[in-house]
Amino acid sequence: MARQVSVAQVRDTVRALCLAACREIGDDVLTALDEALARERSPFGREILRQIIENDRLARERGMPLCQDTGMAVVFMDVGQDAHLVGGDLTDAVDAGVRAAYREGCFRSSVLSPLGRVNTGDNTPAVLHLRLVPGDGVEITVAPKGFGSENMSRLGMLTPSQGMRGVGDFVVETVALAGANPCPPVVVGVGIGGTAESAMLLAKRCLLRVIGSPAPDAELAALEAELLARVNALGIGPQGLGGDTTALAVHCAQMPTHIAGLPVAVNMQCHVARHKRAKI
Repeated sequence: MARQVSVAQVRDTVRALCLAACREIGDDVLTALDEALARERSPFGREILRQIIENDRLARERGMPLCQDTGMAVVFMDVGQDAHLVGGDLTDAVDAGVRAAYREGCFRSSVLSPLGRVNTGDNTPAVLHLRLVPGDGVEITVAPKGFGSENMSRLGMLTPSQGMRGVGDFVVETVALAGANPCPPVVVGVGIGGTAESAMLLAKRCLLRVIGSPAPDAELAALEAELLARVNALGIGPQGLGGDTTALAVHCAQMPTHIAGLPVAVNMQCHVARHKRAKI
């Protein structure tokens, strides 16, 4: 028998996650920043990292936004196939949660029509990614995405002959081209395989991992370590002012693709790496 889940619960959970994500730095992010500060050799880099850490701690203590760009709300939902959503439209409930959080938190409304540039006034609609999974629960992850980092997204439709070296070169080139724009130190999400659109989504999902947790696949874990070293050797550094810490982590994931293709997608997150997760 299906378990009933009210969309009102979804709405309230999205609201709470939006408020928390925009105000509370993740423990994994703060740990990564502290470790980067201990390693950083550049005086400018160390000072920027100190300011970032202080900003993040003050935001958490005072319940204030981590950044003035509170982003576009990206919501990931894993819905159990034995869960029955009741009480209204799911998309409307998600948008209602986002709307309530951004008004309550006095967060910036950044969402508008792409061509007319008319602001919607409440930071909706959210970007909603649904996935059907086994079970009867609902897991929700809210990841507010600022566009300093989102604008640096890149897709490469490589040829199979370019192989692992081509993948690595594309990722490093993408970070180099981005420079200071995504507010480094960044987290770099890399999606390999699938089709153009699935690779991009795979890359964005990589940003939801605990920072620095290696991929379960040994080959991917080795690639992540290699790419992190290469990216940090670029010398872009915190906020682009030079240093050893251009990225806190590189997270990679792969999926099967066509024999004629090798899609590679890169999606970067800024140093606050915002996301919060809850289960209903």
